[in-house]
Amino acid sequence: MGRETLLTILLLLVGGLAAQPLAMLPHRRLPDAAPWITERRAWRRLWLPVVPTFVVAAWLCGWALREPDPVHDRFDHGMLVMACLPFAAIALRAALRAAWALSRAPAELPICTAGLLRPRVVFSPFLARTLDEGQIRAAWEHEQAHARHRDPLRIWLAQIVTDLQWPWPWAREHFDNWLEILEYARDDEARGRGASGADLAAAVLATVRQSSSILRPQEARWAAPIDAALLGDGRSLQARIARLLAPLPDSAGTAVRTRLGDRTAAAVLAAMLAIACASGAVSGEWILHPLFLWTWTV
Repeated sequence: MGRETLLTILLLLVGGLAAQPLAMLPHRRLPDAAPWITERRAWRRLWLPVVPTFVVAAWLCGWALREPDPVHDRFDHGMLVMACLPFAAIALRAALRAAWALSRAPAELPICTAGLLRPRVVFSPFLARTLDEGQIRAAWEHEQAHARHRDPLRIWLAQIVTDLQWPWPWAREHFDNWLEILEYARDDEARGRGASGADLAAAVLATVRQSSSILRPQEARWAAPIDAALLGDGRSLQARIARLLAPLPDSAGTAVRTRLGDRTAAAVLAAMLAIACASGAVSGEWILHPLFLWTWTV
């Protein structure tokens, strides 16, 4: 069998298996903290189940770098192909949903942030006519916060990661929880830049009146929107309005600490992947060879 073909099969099989233990963990409420802290924790929790998959993929790529093409080891081709089919179906489903989210027409939203690589704020003039200057500024600051953090891209990636953990229900709960906390964090960021909480609450309610339906219901859908809307998921509207009318919590140093935390997490992950790749190049053959031989002798 060709090296790249075998590598793909092993990535689907072993990578899919590696994601299962953490994906099966039940949903737990995150500790109470400032929304920007909780949002980052929820974001990392979304990705945690697939980190073993990334590590396994790096290890297998390291093995493939030193493996001849084609692979000469004897193994049962049919057994490996059949074993990877369930995980291949999950990966195909995630890929199709991701492609469909990119190709579908944008959702008709009164105000949202759209665009994966170059996010831009889309503001309906019909909504703007119903708002005063302070409300327009508050809504604009909220969406600018989405654009600064490239939230449409993050939502799209989070949906892919969630789909890769299908059919476990906890992944969808983690995704919905993150979407809710994301709006709280962006609300606080907008208020930290001078927007009034009361004006932002009024803009949210005006957007509700202009929208035909609340977006992102609890049940999974084939074509979930990836735009970062002012409404968020719409399911926690009452609690969100109450937060906006309350005094702004102290969140000094948000941007600096967020960047440091993200860079630290990225550096740790990069180091793990590099170590896994080197380990695969060194020890991949003597670990995989007995496994291949086992499939041949069973």
